[in-house]
Amino acid sequence: MSELKLRPPSANSRRFLARKAKGRIYWQTAPLMAINTVIVDDERPARDELAYLLKGFPDVNVVAQGKNGLEAVALIKEHDPDLVFLDVQMPGLDGFGVIKKLVERKLRMPQIVFATAYDNYAIQAFDVSAVDYVLKPFDKARIGKAIQRAKKMVDANASPVERLENLVTQLASPPTKAGQAVKLLVKSQSRLILVDGEDVIYATIQDGTITIFAREAEGASNYRTIEELAAALDSETFWRAHRSYLVNINHIKEVVPWFKSSYMLKMSDKRASEIPVSRAQTRRLRELFKM
Repeated sequence: MSELKLRPPSANSRRFLARKAKGRIYWQTAPLMAINTVIVDDERPARDELAYLLKGFPDVNVVAQGKNGLEAVALIKEHDPDLVFLDVQMPGLDGFGVIKKLVERKLRMPQIVFATAYDNYAIQAFDVSAVDYVLKPFDKARIGKAIQRAKKMVDANASPVERLENLVTQLASPPTKAGQAVKLLVKSQSRLILVDGEDVIYATIQDGTITIFAREAEGASNYRTIEELAAALDSETFWRAHRSYLVNINHIKEVVPWFKSSYMLKMSDKRASEIPVSRAQTRRLRELFKM
């Protein structure tokens, strides 16, 4: 091995050796050990983007990719990775379900970095539990920070099991009625406005962008899908009247009969917006208002 000058090894070296010769100490660095990593996300573009960004980190070795929770469990069992970038919202078995399965099957728990579109209470839970997260769309600098945190835990041989179990318990607990009202971020022109969930009148998605219409604000949301937005709001108050619309039933002003036994909802916003009710939701409409 080659001898280096008299100085400690760089922070990028995971291991180092000290050699003494003629009364002087020489540092010799051991080979940099790669962090074997698995990516799991149900959306191909998100997986591709993350894999591309991780190529910029030479000590990260992506060994596999999965598109759902069941594949995540299988890949973790097969590859025994050091690190997993795990999507929170996935059909079937979500990210938290994956953690539960790993605990139940007593598999070695890798370090977990959650990928999420949420910026509400879940983010604070991740920080409190010392488990990292990255928000979508991904940012290389933030990915780098997550990797550095994961590396420290891998080097220290720190088991994440207890932290992850605490996190799952924390997120599974229902929010209290006071003090944990949902707030949504609405981007209106150059302003970022926080809106109380109960003040949302309706939301709609068009060309991949969700627009929120609230009492005092209107603008784009950072949620990717109507499903994700609905999951963050009160399920007893918000109803998916149409695949492209989520409505607050407390802000329905009028139910208007439409063609072929269909209906429109006239909302209480300033525009008196009209929201279509899909045929599949007509029965639910009748149940809601005893029609």
